[in-house]
Amino acid sequence: MPTLAPRLALCLASLSALAQSAPAPDTQDQALPEVKVKAKKQDYKPEAAPSPKITQSLLDTPQSITVVPKAVIEDQGVTTLRDTLRNVAGISLAAGEGGSQGDNLTLRGFTARNDIYLDGMRDFGSYYRDAFDYDQVEVLKGPSSMMFGRGSTGGVVNQVTKSPSLKQAAEAELMGGSDDTRRMAADLNLPIAPHSALRLNAVTQDGGVAGRDLAENHRSGFAPSLAFGLGTDTRLRFDYFHLQENDIPDYGLPWVFNRPAPVNRNAYYGFQDANFLRATVDQWTAKVEHDISANVTVRDQARYARATRNAQITEAKILTSYTPATPVDAMQVTRNQIAVASTETMLWNQLDVTWKIGADRVRNTLVAGIEGGRETSDPIRYTWTGVPGTSLMDPDENQPFAGTSAVRSRVQTTADSLAFYAMDTLSLGEHLDLTGGLRWDRFKADYVQSVAPAVSLDRTDEMTSVRAALVYKPVPSGSLYLSYGTSFNPSAESLSLSAKTSDLAPEKNRTFEVGTKWEWAGGKLTLRGALYRLEKLNARVPDPTNSALNILGGDQRVDGAEIEMAGAVTDRWQIYTGYAFADTEVVSTTLVNTQGNPLANAPKHTFNLWTTYELTESLTLGGGASFVSERAASSTLDAATMRLKTAPGYTVFNAMAKYRLSPRFDLQANLANLGNRAYFDLLHPGHVVPGAGRSLTISLAARF
Repeated sequence: MPTLAPRLALCLASLSALAQSAPAPDTQDQALPEVKVKAKKQDYKPEAAPSPKITQSLLDTPQSITVVPKAVIEDQGVTTLRDTLRNVAGISLAAGEGGSQGDNLTLRGFTARNDIYLDGMRDFGSYYRDAFDYDQVEVLKGPSSMMFGRGSTGGVVNQVTKSPSLKQAAEAELMGGSDDTRRMAADLNLPIAPHSALRLNAVTQDGGVAGRDLAENHRSGFAPSLAFGLGTDTRLRFDYFHLQENDIPDYGLPWVFNRPAPVNRNAYYGFQDANFLRATVDQWTAKVEHDISANVTVRDQARYARATRNAQITEAKILTSYTPATPVDAMQVTRNQIAVASTETMLWNQLDVTWKIGADRVRNTLVAGIEGGRETSDPIRYTWTGVPGTSLMDPDENQPFAGTSAVRSRVQTTADSLAFYAMDTLSLGEHLDLTGGLRWDRFKADYVQSVAPAVSLDRTDEMTSVRAALVYKPVPSGSLYLSYGTSFNPSAESLSLSAKTSDLAPEKNRTFEVGTKWEWAGGKLTLRGALYRLEKLNARVPDPTNSALNILGGDQRVDGAEIEMAGAVTDRWQIYTGYAFADTEVVSTTLVNTQGNPLANAPKHTFNLWTTYELTESLTLGGGASFVSERAASSTLDAATMRLKTAPGYTVFNAMAKYRLSPRFDLQANLANLGNRAYFDLLHPGHVVPGAGRSLTISLAARF
């Protein structure tokens, strides 16, 4: 890849020139105020979620919502969605699926790989997301089909992008560090008329992974956004988002009798010259908002998105002929090649209206809308034979790649969706809110497999999702709530069908939650706690009388508790922390050796802490920790050993120091995994990926 230096120099020069000498727009004798650079302390306490479907403040919203603000992301020096979500208790990260790479996570015990959103619309692509365009990241916990449609068993993740404003500003960041890490990011906001502005964010990054031989990540992207009518009754915004990656991917280590292989954590089982992951994502979005009156706002948002992916990744597996008595230094591994080329598209539209009715003692806030569109997925999967194996204890990544490939499956899936929804919040005085919501979805999927044996399947589901909640506010700074919500998972949720599932109705989920939220220190610090029960009432399980079919005969349950605190303890001390407990269980199933076991990738305990203290006006120190308890890669016991595939728990410590060189420049150092702890970060039933070792990055941030 080209070096970063030319791109960096060009970007910095352009930003400086644009920010300092851009011609002022014709303001008809209304000149914009002079821009003064002033370093502003950013807040760890978020005020609100920008979604129009969330009409109350976070304090008064009857749902567990965790918001990771931009200030936390920047202070930690994290650059991906995956690392951003390490700040959210109740989330555990997972390794890539066999045919679907990209961000994969478990939320409240259930996979949320298909529940990632970008500005309120599904972000469906199988890619690794960069944080360069984030204003904040929101995690809405508990079934949310009433707001988002299919999926959302444990909740959803919504990425909120940076938006244009009428304040002229420009920022640039240079980052370098261990493992050949090099990153450049830029953020330019430029008013171009009295009520219009342009914002451009861009990034490029190259680097390896600490402690993992050969694994590399190369990403670049840009996200221009153009807004008209800012500060007026009618606002129009056009966004384009582009991200591409070219990685040497890492599927880590094999399982050896239900434990991660006892090898050096830098062992790499792939082929240096034959493993790759190339992905490109493009999204075009248009959004218009119009205030009919002070109490009525209409919005429409449309998006077309396209994602392409081409991957060949090695998954190491030990030979099935080995027994626990076999010496590990005598073991060989097979190198299963996971190879896929795919194109996915989405054309979607959301139209909604917010109507505020009444005043004083009785007030209504109604949100109603219609949304729908078309999604397609056309993956081609390949199978490889004759690929050479290697030693478990001493793998040879430089071994020449060999083998024969053939198309294993060629699939075309088209899914059409249509939904109507309405949610109303009735405020009775200053102390009581009642919320009710109803949504109807129609989801139709057509699935064609053209490689023998050819298969043509279709499935149409119509589902109703509900939400109900009560909020009691004893004082303006506190609330207590009780809520109930449902969600559904159709068989074609991930744009895939099979003969086993095509005749099955959706799985149904429900959550009961009781919680409380409080603001302290004059509203600068928030504390949130919740208890909940989440149930999947009819999980898909094998038919005990016909192994070729599934039935809706399973029951899964999660009983959990969460507590979070975020904000400023004092003017100099900020904190962001959370703890989650989740007792998960497969209550009933037809699967042998599964009933009574915990759900996959669902640790019982997760904890995160990040805190910073401003020692002087120029120097800020910070640090934190992440803890994840033991978790299983699968809910099914191994028939030979009668054990689950499990990885031990771990704690990782991180630190930061930031020095303000001047009002325009900050110098920051971030040290991750201070103790160089060896741990297992990403789990999958077929492989387990070690966490990154100790790494250091140093960044220079400039404001113009």
